[in-house]
Order: sequence, then C-alpha cells, then structure tokens
Amino acid sequence: MTSETAYYGGENDTKWLSQNLWNLSGFLGMSPAELMLGSAVLDNFMDLPTGKYTATQATAGTFALTDEEGGVALASAGSTTATQGINVQYGGTAGETFVPTAGKDIYFETRVKVTANATGPEFFAGLAITDTTLIASSALSSQAIGFKSVTDDNVLLATCKDGSSETTASSIHTFVTGTYVKLGVKIVGTSAAKFYVDGVLVATITANIPTTEMRVSFVCQSGGTTSPVAAFDWVAAWQPRDAG
Repeated sequence: MTSETAYYGGENDTKWLSQNLWNLSGFLGMSPAELMLGSAVLDNFMDLPTGKYTATQATAGTFALTDEEGGVALASAGSTTATQGINVQYGGTAGETFVPTAGKDIYFETRVKVTANATGPEFFAGLAITDTTLIASSALSSQAIGFKSVTDDNVLLATCKDGSSETTASSIHTFVTGTYVKLGVKIVGTSAAKFYVDGVLVATITANIPTTEMRVSFVCQSGGTTSPVAAFDWVAAWQPRDAG
C-alpha cells in the first residue's frame, strides 16, 4: 500500500495539496490532537449544509454543488452584466478565525477552474475580513490576502490589502477556461505572504499584510458579456494556535 506521504510527494501534483506549500511530510505526521489545536477548514464539497457558507448576491449569482467526481461547488455569476455575481465566505454571520500572527504561519490552497470567461471573471480566492461586497466597482474593497482578477482579462494577481493600502504581484497566472489550477498562499507570521500556483512559488509580498481576523472567501462576478462560473474542487486552510 502506498503511504500518504509518498502519495503527496510531488510538489506539482495537479489534484492534491502542494508539498512545497504545506511541507506535507511534517503536516501529515502531526497527531490528530496537534491538527485540531488550530483553526482549520478542509472542504471537498461533497455536501453543502445550510449555514456552512454565506453567499451574497451582487444582484445575481449562486453557490451550489454540481455533479462531478469527488465533489465540486460552483460559484456562478448568473449574469452577463459587469460587476454582478456571487460573494461567498466560510461560516455564518461570524467566523473570522485566521489571524496573521508572529510565529504562526497560515496555509491556504484551493483547486479551481473557470468557464465562460471570454472577458474574464471578477474573481477572488483567499482570506478576507467579513464583507458581502469584497469586489465592488471592479476593485478589492476589504482587507484580504489572496488571488484576484478585476481587469476582465483572466489575469490573476497576488494581493495583500491592509486597510486602504494594497500591494500586488502582477500576472502570476492567466485562467484557461475549463482547466483546473491550484492557488495557494503561505502567510509567514506577519512578515510575508508567499504565493503558489500549482505548487510553484510565483511571488512573495512583504507589505500591507493585514493582522486582523479573516475567513475563507470566494468571489465570481461578471466582467461583462459572459456569465462566468468558478468551479471549486476543494479548499483547505490551517493555522496553529496555542494550547489553553
């Protein structure tokens, strides 16, 4: 039987957590008690209970399961009008559980594909404060760390936004319609955010890292002309915390 460590060994494995990001040999070696001693989200979208996510329409949009092997959730803009679509955050009205803190790294990764994106979706995937309009007027409006696209050209930027100031790393990936990509970020204390695409480090940002509570967040809105759909295969996020 192949061990889990060997199974996850390839940092560029196209389907599973990325070795380079998660250091899986160490991560999988943790005891259940060690893993539970922290903030954790692990969702492969086999089900979607009421209240697990808060989905808010910018006039239109849905967040629902689809029929696909292994479980997939679709964030559908539901509109061809620019800036209309769906804003999704993990948890109910409360649920900000990830806080960049010195000495405690945060790990986030998701596997996603986008369809019907001739003009590109207005897109976000990562961690953000509670906000039902994360992308407003074609711009990221809140404190967040993650991947965004707001220029209607399918180009993803890495971003860290703290208050009104934002730092981005440009053109780290371009969506190909119908093709899955893994988007991950390791937040190193409060000093840096390291961004990974398909397990490969593509950018590091050391400025404007928010130090407030955040939650797993997705946005899929129309850039105009087409009604994009972002299909999320899974999402994982984890941060240790102190005992007591």
